[in-house]
Amino acid sequence: MVLVDTSVWIEYFKGSARSVVLKKLIHNNTLCINNLVLAELLPSINLKKEYKLKQLLLAIKRIELEIDWNEIIDMQTQNITNGINKVGIPDLIIAQNAINNNLLLFSFDKHFSLMRDLFGLNLFAGE
Repeated sequence: MVLVDTSVWIEYFKGSARSVVLKKLIHNNTLCINNLVLAELLPSINLKKEYKLKQLLLAIKRIELEIDWNEIIDMQTQNITNGINKVGIPDLIIAQNAINNNLLLFSFDKHFSLMRDLFGLNLFAGE
């Protein structure tokens, strides 16, 4: 199962060539989302009145967030110690969610690949 990050959805909404892989995941129903990603996407979708996109997002399997704030603090401390700066708390929560649920994370944000070895984060290769 692949947890799809906000950055990938944005490319999909733009009709980018990079969204071909996401289309396959949707077709094969091998993707999931969490409430944090939805919270990042739905406000602009609501404003643009893109109801089909909203229906698509709400139909995808949703993974519950169980945030361990001490672990988030430890992750950010390790990031800073290792020179991985400017990782926002939302992205740490998304990484934690993927790790704790044994999911592959699909993102175009480069800092996730920097965190991969530090935290055992499994990234989706896009195949």
